[in-house]
Amino acid sequence: MIVVYHSGSKISAIITADNQSIAFNSNGTIANGLSVLAQQFPDATIVWCNIALKENLNLDAIPLLLHHNKMMLSYSSQSYIGNEIGYVEESLFANSNKKVSFATWQMCCEVGAIHATVINAIKDKILPGQDFDYYLNSVAKLSMPYGLLCYSEPALLKNQQIFSKNSASIYTLFRFVKQHYKTRWLFLLFFNMLIYDLKFPLFPMIFSFFYKKRNSRRINLDHIAIKSSKTVIDKKTVDVIIPTIGREDYLYVVLKDFAVQTHLPEKIIIVEQNPDPLSKSNLEYIYNEKWPFKIQHFFIHQAGACNARNLALSQVESEWVFLADDDIKLANDFLNNALETIIDFGTNMATLSCLQKGENHIYKNVMQWGSFGSGCSLVKAAILQNTKFNMGFEFGYGEDNDFGMQLRHQGHDVLYLPHPEILHLKAPIGGFRTKPQLLWRDDKVQPKPSPTVMLYILSNNTKQQLLGYKTTLFLKYYKHQKIKNPLSYLLYFQKQWKQSVFWANQLKAKS
Repeated sequence: MIVVYHSGSKISAIITADNQSIAFNSNGTIANGLSVLAQQFPDATIVWCNIALKENLNLDAIPLLLHHNKMMLSYSSQSYIGNEIGYVEESLFANSNKKVSFATWQMCCEVGAIHATVINAIKDKILPGQDFDYYLNSVAKLSMPYGLLCYSEPALLKNQQIFSKNSASIYTLFRFVKQHYKTRWLFLLFFNMLIYDLKFPLFPMIFSFFYKKRNSRRINLDHIAIKSSKTVIDKKTVDVIIPTIGREDYLYVVLKDFAVQTHLPEKIIIVEQNPDPLSKSNLEYIYNEKWPFKIQHFFIHQAGACNARNLALSQVESEWVFLADDDIKLANDFLNNALETIIDFGTNMATLSCLQKGENHIYKNVMQWGSFGSGCSLVKAAILQNTKFNMGFEFGYGEDNDFGMQLRHQGHDVLYLPHPEILHLKAPIGGFRTKPQLLWRDDKVQPKPSPTVMLYILSNNTKQQLLGYKTTLFLKYYKHQKIKNPLSYLLYFQKQWKQSVFWANQLKAKS
C-alpha cells in the first residue's frame, strides 16, 4: 500500500506501508503523481488523502474495504459535482447516501483508494488534468460501465467529519456534462436551470463546447483478475421464492430445472394466488411427484406480487435466497455458477441477466446495477431482516427498484451478472391477470406519471432529479397526446402531475 498525501492541488508526501518516503515531482499534478506511482508499483494499492485528514485516515481498514482489484473508493461529506447534475441524470449513482457504503461515480479528492492495475489500464484514455476532483469523477463515470466498482465509503475515515471543500463551478458542471453525456443534455441542463433555478447559464453552456467528449469505448478492464478477499458464502444453501398465478405449466418447467441443478436448492417457496375465494390450487404436481428439495406451498386469495414475495421471504431459512419468476428456464449449473461468481466478487446481492430468446446482451461486464430484478436476483438472506416489498407499489411499477434501494441504503450494492444467464420465456398470460382497482381510477384528470412511479422518485431521488424527470416527461409525451396547443398542454400536464404527487403521497402513507 502506498499513500499519497496532498494539499488539494499538489502532492505533499508519498509514504509506503512500512513508513518509507518515496520521491515525487513536487511540480506535477496529483493525478499525474498517481499515474507515475502505478507504473512504478503495478501491484500496489494506491491511497490518496488530504494532509488535513492524515490522522483520521483509516489505513487498517483499506485492505478489507478494497477487497479486490477492480474497485475505486473515496469519501467526502459533500459531493464535488453539485445536485444540479440531477437535472441530467436520474440514476441512483448521482445521489449517494453519505452514511453508508454506496455505489456512485461521484468521487472526491479528500480520501480514496484504487489499485495500480486500474490506473495503468486507463492512463492513456483519461487525461490526468490539474483538477484532481474532476479527474477522479471522470475516471469513475467512464469506467463504471466497464466493470469498475466505485463507492462512496465513509469507513475510509476513523471518524466521519464534515469538512469544507471546493465544489464544481457552473462552468465545470457544464463541462462535465459536455464530456460525459450526450449533447442534448447540455440544453436540458440549461433549460432546467432557467425555469427551476431562475438562472441563465448561457456562457457556461457556450464555453463547454470548447471541450471534446471523452470516449469511454477504449477502456478495457477485462484483464484485471478478480478474487475477493471478502467471505460472503459459508453454508452455500439457497432457498427459492416464486410467486405465481395461473401459470401452472410454466411453473412446472421451472421446478424441473431446479430439480436437475448441480447445486440443489434447499427449499422452494411457492405462493400461488387466485383472488376467487371459491378457487382451488392447480399445482397438484407439487404433491403428486417426488422432488429433491422441500416445497413449501401457499395458496392464497389475495392477488399481488408484493404481498406474495413478502410472505415467501418470511419463510426463508437458508443462507441465500433466489427471487425467481415462474416463467424462466435455467441451465443445470446455474445456481452453482452464480454462487461462484458471487464468491469472486464478494457481493451480498446480484441481479442476473434475464433475456428472452433472440435478445442480445447490452451489458457484457459484471457491473454496478442501477435497478433490481425481483424475478432474477440472488440475495444473502441475512441482509433481508429489515426489508420487505413496499405495499404502496402493489399493482403498479417500481416495487423491485424500491426493494433494491432499501438494501442499498443499508450499505449493500447490487451487481449485475451477465453470466450465468436466465432465459425469460415471457408466458403469454402475464402481468396483472386480475384487473386491479386503482385508487385514482375515477379521477377526471388521470395522474401522470403513474403514482407508483412518482412514489419511487419522491422516495429515492433528489429535487433536481424529480424536476429533471418532469421536464423530460413533458417533452416526451407531447407528441403522444391530443392537446396540440403547447400552453393548454402545459396547464393540463401540471394538473396531471399534481394528481400523481397527491396519490403518491397517499400510497406512501399507506405503505
